[in-house]
Amino acid sequence: MTLRFYDSASAHVRDFAPLREGKVSLYYCGATVQGEPHIGHVRSALAFDQLTRWLQVSGYGVTVIRNVTDIDDKILLKAAENNEPWWALAYRFEQAFQDAYNALGILKPTYEPRATGHIPEMHALIAQLIERGHAYPALDESGDVYFDVRSWKKYGSLTNQNIDDMQAAPDADPRGKRDPRDFALWKGFKDGEPETAKWESPWGAGRPGWHLECSAMVTKYLGTEFDIHGGGLDLRFPHHENEMAQSQAAGHGFANYWMHNGMVTFEGEKMSKSIGNTVNPREMLELARPLVVRYYLGQAHYRSVLDYRPGSLTEAAAAVERIETFVQAALSRLFPGGDFGYIGTRPDAFGAAMDDDLNIPAALAVLHETVRAGNTALAAGDTATVQESFLAVMGMTDALGINPVDAQWSRGQGAEAELNALDVLVKARLEARALARTQKNWVESDAIRDNLSAAGVEIADSADGSTWSLKK
Repeated sequence: MTLRFYDSASAHVRDFAPLREGKVSLYYCGATVQGEPHIGHVRSALAFDQLTRWLQVSGYGVTVIRNVTDIDDKILLKAAENNEPWWALAYRFEQAFQDAYNALGILKPTYEPRATGHIPEMHALIAQLIERGHAYPALDESGDVYFDVRSWKKYGSLTNQNIDDMQAAPDADPRGKRDPRDFALWKGFKDGEPETAKWESPWGAGRPGWHLECSAMVTKYLGTEFDIHGGGLDLRFPHHENEMAQSQAAGHGFANYWMHNGMVTFEGEKMSKSIGNTVNPREMLELARPLVVRYYLGQAHYRSVLDYRPGSLTEAAAAVERIETFVQAALSRLFPGGDFGYIGTRPDAFGAAMDDDLNIPAALAVLHETVRAGNTALAAGDTATVQESFLAVMGMTDALGINPVDAQWSRGQGAEAELNALDVLVKARLEARALARTQKNWVESDAIRDNLSAAGVEIADSADGSTWSLKK
């Protein structure tokens, strides 16, 4: 099946054809570091991590750029409230985002530029837009520079809106604008703002507008035309609409595909701090293992709404444990010596699901069906089918970033040693039990089984011998 994605700009699923054969350029919006990450932020990063992994599995070399917005009105406001330098607050919360990404196994981008490091590129883009007649310095001499939305006939095309139906852009005082919908490219410095939050420009000292940052950074690292632009659905308007308008008005082809992930809700309602129904990654990681949290956040189709409920992580944990239990039992059967290596496979149905606009629910259905087949084969002593299922599970979980034997998901630095020690001890007891059964010493055999069961170890007997796993 041909790799296909839903393109938000055309509102159709399109066959994917990169601009350069064998190479994919991907930009997705990262953090505005004004506070702790919430699960909507992390879900977005995870969705594009899944995309990156599948593109790599499909044979593409992928260049990923994920920005950090480290200067913004909200950052300045929050820093003033906390009585700390804005740059210190921004860096502190940037690290909180990185901690969440790392905990959930989200691959590092090829590069992660900060807005404050790209002021010259922003000045150049503004000058280009003014020269082309699509931007103008504010009429009130405030030092602001605005994009003239009515000068660009395609404005509104990404979100299919009529300009006259749009609300005014709230990013600057409208008194200096030709049209209330014009948005800020550059914001003039105002009395009372930190001296460290301004940069000199041809239009006066100030700082960049939010939308300008992404256009300048993506162009620097991926060029004026690139394959995929991604982000959360909430960014389509005004952020992505404005990005696309200013970039195309500057003569850039910009993104060939636009991909947007869905929102996260709490029991069917939009998450809101004011009503106290928000959950952040740190809280989720206190409730469940990182692998379980990753599985939960990545189990729905990326374009759908993901609804969080109190039992969500418990259900995800049960699904993860089914995979882990099979993998552990298969490893014990196939590699009794403890050393193993494998080349994972992926069933055709799994590949077809992933090629179909990253249909993760259908892909997970194939994964769990393979786990069930593997467990049936374990019980029947069918080693060939156990191996086939094991290799398929390894290949699929690798592609999804949820392989339970990956070092990313170890319980700690000593986890592997602990598991190996436990394996040696349990296998010694199983050998003693096998000897007792050979001697028809059923009392001793049952006692060993009962002692292991009391310790949380479950034994599975088959024609090929006995294997063990930890009880769920």
